[in-house]
Amino acid sequence: MATNASPAEPASTDPPPTVRTNPMRGRVARAGDTPASSGNVANIITVVRIFMAPAFIWLLLADAGELGTLRLVAAALFIVAIITDSVDGLLARRQNLVTDLGKILDPIADKVLIGGALVALSVLGELPWWVTIVILIRELGITAFRFAVLRSRVIPASSGGKFKTILQAVAISFFLVPLQLVLGDWILWVNGALMALALIVTVVTGADYLWKAYRFNRAGSSAR
Repeated sequence: MATNASPAEPASTDPPPTVRTNPMRGRVARAGDTPASSGNVANIITVVRIFMAPAFIWLLLADAGELGTLRLVAAALFIVAIITDSVDGLLARRQNLVTDLGKILDPIADKVLIGGALVALSVLGELPWWVTIVILIRELGITAFRFAVLRSRVIPASSGGKFKTILQAVAISFFLVPLQLVLGDWILWVNGALMALALIVTVVTGADYLWKAYRFNRAGSSAR
């Protein structure tokens, strides 16, 4: 007696299920090619830099423009925090610890520290508010843009953006350290020139981010 063979099951066209992994698992400090932990040493340094900002701002405001010991300690803390920006970046690249979380946290840490310094200097009457407002609009705007496109891509800081951050840090450091007490008031002109240069580069690099984003979106639309 003939038997009825069951029809073959059609091959599934569904994509394989996505395996979710714990982003905290992976390498923390050692170099290698395996995935790095989001809690790696470079990211930890970045987080520490974020927490240094409130202490620095408190010291600066507590000095109240008297240019005393608290001002010097605040300036030293700011400079140390800025130096860690180079340290965590160097570690991340040398040890292959670059992560998407680090690409997001690093510019945020810079903005918290530099933005806090600009606001505090304006509160103390040492920096015009319009300068602080222009820089903050650019910084917060680009940060908001980064988060808006986070689902599709992570935008790391560009070389121009990093140069902008260095200029801002140098200009703010000159404002923080009361060099005029030693060198005379002429140094205030240097402070102003450095801040003006930092302001120009800040605006130009912000426009460059938006232009590149426009070209990227336009290229994506054409490819569809």
